[in-house]
Amino acid sequence: MKRITLLRHAKSSWDEAGLSDFDRPLNPRGRNDAPEMGRRLMARGQTPDLLITSPARRALSTARMAAREMGYPEERIIQERSLFHASAGVIFNVVNSLESLADHLMLVGHNPGFTEFANHLSTARIDNMPTAALFCVDFDVDDWGDVRAAGGAFVYFDFPKNKSDVRLPQ
Repeated sequence: MKRITLLRHAKSSWDEAGLSDFDRPLNPRGRNDAPEMGRRLMARGQTPDLLITSPARRALSTARMAAREMGYPEERIIQERSLFHASAGVIFNVVNSLESLADHLMLVGHNPGFTEFANHLSTARIDNMPTAALFCVDFDVDDWGDVRAAGGAFVYFDFPKNKSDVRLPQ
């Protein structure tokens, strides 16, 4: 069994004119939401075995803050340049290329690719992954190379403004 949890980066700041998109930091709401989503994962007992993030400042900050709350060692976070504004196809390539040592993978990245990827993982559909949203799918496979579109079983969808346990997207 393999599990993929997607975490879209938390809300970023547009305050610094001239700052590149890659270098944008989290805004105050993002700095609150990122650890909150890590706490929610910890409450579910779902600390990943492997955490891979886009190296963009807002994604890496989100990954680090969530990791702290889950007890995931920050030094084990892997930065993958190809996740910066990746399409669903690129994200599939990252997943399919992994060795099978980890059973629970968390990816931290960006829209629109993350929403597109989430909608390809199972039959569940969402309109949008808001900032700091979580989307989780299980695959009945032994190897990451066997993860295929629509091959997963939807587990849950959660986001910072959610006040209940969201399980099924509408």
